[in-house]
Amino acid sequence: MANFFSKFVTLFSNGHWLICVLCLFGLVACGSTPKNRNDGRYHISQDIAPDRLPQAHEMIDPTPIHEPPSRGGNKDYQVLGKHYKVIKNAEGFSEHGIASWYGKKFHGHLTSNGETYNMFEMSAAHKTLPLPTYVKVTNLTNQKQAVVRVNDRGPFHQGRIIDLSYAAAYKLGVTKTGTAQVKIEVLHSAPGFYIEVEKGQQQTELNDKSAAIAALFQIPTKIVKKNETFRLIAGPITEQKQAKALVADLMRSGYPSAKMYLPTKANYEVN
Repeated sequence: MANFFSKFVTLFSNGHWLICVLCLFGLVACGSTPKNRNDGRYHISQDIAPDRLPQAHEMIDPTPIHEPPSRGGNKDYQVLGKHYKVIKNAEGFSEHGIASWYGKKFHGHLTSNGETYNMFEMSAAHKTLPLPTYVKVTNLTNQKQAVVRVNDRGPFHQGRIIDLSYAAAYKLGVTKTGTAQVKIEVLHSAPGFYIEVEKGQQQTELNDKSAAIAALFQIPTKIVKKNETFRLIAGPITEQKQAKALVADLMRSGYPSAKMYLPTKANYEVN
């Protein structure tokens, strides 16, 4: 660099000011060139596994629960010159093909329906299923099964039908092989009793509580959004008596607003 400036001074003193200006522009351009074209969105260029394994409560299957279609991610779209038509009614949908997984590169970034991708949640990406959709995935090699909530688009590699979160892939044994032959089946709302543990305007405030309740009571939990309000839901529970007992336990554990909840299309809440 010192040699460069020595030559620069010599050129300038000899009247070659135009050359000097061009040199300066070249120096600035070189210094501002990004090292990675993905720096604008992703912090790493190649996807990798996380620094830890999923915990037991992070691999609890989410319970299929009625959710209205997301505002984002449900329109027909085009990727790499190919058009994709979103399925309007996924009832009875099933598919065989290759599953892959995605992890640390995408962790913390937005999914196609505007949620934040968490590689330790039981979620997945699919090219055409409505967002969100609950899907049962069976690894046809080892017969392991898991339920995932589809909230993203992909994978766009030829022959692959679903991209699993790291937690889901680990539960199914897919992280050992990278990909696996699977069968996916769309699920519908599970019968039973649900509990609204707490609600609020900020999802981040409910995330930790959701994980804590799932681990403490060994029950599926999820966060549902409706009318700009986030609700932390636990369930389902087969017996109403057990559900009411859990409401009482939650109230004693610092959740005084816990109550019964019914996820229906017409009316989400039961007082």
